[in-house]
Formats: sequence, structure tokens, C-alpha cells
Amino acid sequence: MNNRVLFPKGFQTLLYKELLRFWKVATQTIAAPILTAMLYLLIFGHVLEEHVHVYPGVGYTAFLIPGLVMMSLLQNAFANSSSSLIQSKITGNLVFVLLTPLSHGEMFCAYVLASVVRGLVVGAGVFFTTIWFAKVVFAVPLWIMVFALLGAAILGTMGLIAGIWAEKFDQLAAFQNFLIMPATFLSGVFYSIHSLPDFWQRISHFNPFFYMIDGFRYGFFGQSDISPWASFAVVLLFFIALSLVAMRMLKSGYKLRH
Repeated sequence: MNNRVLFPKGFQTLLYKELLRFWKVATQTIAAPILTAMLYLLIFGHVLEEHVHVYPGVGYTAFLIPGLVMMSLLQNAFANSSSSLIQSKITGNLVFVLLTPLSHGEMFCAYVLASVVRGLVVGAGVFFTTIWFAKVVFAVPLWIMVFALLGAAILGTMGLIAGIWAEKFDQLAAFQNFLIMPATFLSGVFYSIHSLPDFWQRISHFNPFFYMIDGFRYGFFGQSDISPWASFAVVLLFFIALSLVAMRMLKSGYKLRH
């Protein structure tokens, strides 16, 4: 089958534009998040290694690495699509995308796929720069890939929704600072929820980010706070729901066509 039938030229062009956009400033979009994760590891790992024990036979630094990888992956997937949309809206060049015969499905896939690529690149960079500090195993590699891909796609979709909704950088910053950042930090990146009081354990189960990180960590150690299948079900349903919302917003032209 012709490759252009499977991947329309317009979709390929928009995807290439989005990939090139973050790659041309790789120092900011890739190197900086990797450095930030390294600092988290050096500080928390050094201070808590001898004081915090989470899973049997797993040191705290080893426990922390998958959490930092996933946190960096999620935050950068969100940043990619959200920053692209808001910049295009403010500079006025979004009209050139809207004037093309691209369908809303093609736009959705291009923005989200570019976000997934950036998230995976940053996540891989964090992993390969932190793995030297602790012994990390791969108990179930398939779960690692499943949760990495789904997590990046979810945050890419959330970034798309935020970018469509926001009309200025302040609104986008509020979305990130008051929703994405707290949900990420309170999802078990630095701790197991079993170390929390019962009330906060129950609250954590309402945080979809917890399921992404817990399932991702299971792929490394074969241990988790809940079943990886339960995490997979929650994450998949969350992705489907967000995708429907984003597709609806794109199709209707909400805050895109004035």
C-alpha cells in the first residue's frame, strides 16, 4: 500500500514541523530536563538511601530512578504540545495549520505523536544518565514500554487540551503549576503510597498519574503498590477519555477559529 495513503503528506509535514521544533532547541527541551532529574537523584538519593526502604531487596536510589524517568517523560510530553499550540496562537501562525486540508484526527495524531517522541527521548536520556548510580533490573520490559507510551500519549493529549484552552502563557503556566506538577509529584515518584496514612493512600488512588508511575515501576522490579493490570485499565480509559475531549475540541474549532 502506498505510504502516503497510510500517512498523508499533511500529517507527515505537521509531524516533522513539531519534531523539528523541539529538536532545534535540544539544549532547552532535552538536556535541561535530564540535568534536573540528575539533581533530584543526587540530592534525594544521597540523603535518603540509608533511611528509606520501599520494596524488599530494592535500594531507594534504584526505586527512585524509574520514578524520575517517568516524571521527566510525562512533564516533557505535556510541555511539547501545550507550548506549540500556545505559541502558534499568540504569534498568529496557527492559521496556516488551520487553512490546510488536515483533518482534526491528523492534527491530533501529529501533535500527540511528536509529544510522545520528545517524552521518550527525555525519558531515555534520564535513564541512561542515572542508571550508573544504582543497579536497575528489567523484570517485565513489556510493561515498561506500555506505560511509557501510554503515559507520554496521555500527557501529550493533556498538553493539546491545555494549549487549545489557554489564550496566554499565564493560563498555560497555571494549568501546569496547579494541575500537572502537583499530580506528578504526588503520584509516588519519590515514595510508595503504602508509606502514607490511610486517608492519603485513598486520595492517591484518584490520581491517574499514580497508576502510570506505579505500572511503569512494576516493569523494572516486578513489585508495585497495586496490580499492573489495574493500572493499565485506568491509564487506558483515561487516555481514551482525554482523546475524545481533544478530538472534539479540534473538530469544533474551540478557541482556534475566531
